[in-house]
Amino acid sequence: MTALKNDRFLRALLRQPVDVTPVWMMRQAGRYLPEYRATRADAGDFLSLCKNADFACEVTLQPLRRYELDAAILFSDILTIPDAMGLGLYFETGEGPKFERPVRTEADVDALSVPDMNDDLGYVMNAVSTIRNALNGDVPLIGFSGSPWTLATYMIEGGSSKDFRHIKAMMYKSPALLHQVLTVLADAVTAYLNAQIAAGAQAVQIFDTWGGVLSGPCYQTFSLHYMQRIVQGLTRQAEGRQVPVIMFTKNGGQWLQSMAATGADALGLDWTTEIGHARDQVGDQVALQGNMDPSVLYADAPVIEAEVGRILADFGAHDGHVFNLGHGIHQFVDPESAKIFVDAVHEQSAQYHAQS
Repeated sequence: MTALKNDRFLRALLRQPVDVTPVWMMRQAGRYLPEYRATRADAGDFLSLCKNADFACEVTLQPLRRYELDAAILFSDILTIPDAMGLGLYFETGEGPKFERPVRTEADVDALSVPDMNDDLGYVMNAVSTIRNALNGDVPLIGFSGSPWTLATYMIEGGSSKDFRHIKAMMYKSPALLHQVLTVLADAVTAYLNAQIAAGAQAVQIFDTWGGVLSGPCYQTFSLHYMQRIVQGLTRQAEGRQVPVIMFTKNGGQWLQSMAATGADALGLDWTTEIGHARDQVGDQVALQGNMDPSVLYADAPVIEAEVGRILADFGAHDGHVFNLGHGIHQFVDPESAKIFVDAVHEQSAQYHAQS
């Protein structure tokens, strides 16, 4: 495949020297962009957008046309695996994802199996290869999946939840049953990410969106254990270079040392953990990704630029920082504010990187 013209994102994940701190945004292809909204309208609905490689490629590339981003991320959804398991994924306006057939009983759990990556999820791999070809080596492509715990929350709750009562009831009353769900999901996520890598993804991220709702012991047992199992099963070399793995647990800043011990190359941080404090905990074990509060992008340019400068200074003159928001960009952000953010990272970070 085409050689990379800009590999600073991959180099930073491996804690190698770069000229400026690389930057991308979670949900950088999304509703804050008018061109995204137009393409989604053309597709008809969200799932049709995800399942059509040309549409998925178009929205993946849209933010790269506006901003000097250092990575593209596959446009897809974290719930593709449960959908491929036949649970009946659908989206209701204003209510988010829902499943027609939640996983609640022993029979429901016994019916789960790992989907076929080339058949049931072939549309994702087609999107990966289509996007990778369209990028033409400009920047790396990130593949991703939800974590087993996060996927299980949606499958067992039947959709989004505020109290997680069904999955937590299963966790405390029938832990063996939940472990059975998580084992199938860990195998599925491993196969899914490896298939994305084979299709052209050059780095992968595991999104543990709901790990932070667990107690410390339960996080270790029901979330981190399965993410570590995935990391250990991933393809780590492709096309003659290492494929870095990013692990991101929202509200997981208290567990960084345990996360760093999993073998992941980088840890994502939300904005509730100071990046300098995180680096003090993990040292040079892993790179760190993050972690500006997305709501800062509602502010005027001087505030955005000052917050970028504060985070860069907090991390300091070290290798291994990928700048990002602490979670996905909000849909009501002015696209021009995102440009101010991206440009500020590149302009202000050069002073922290010795030129070779």
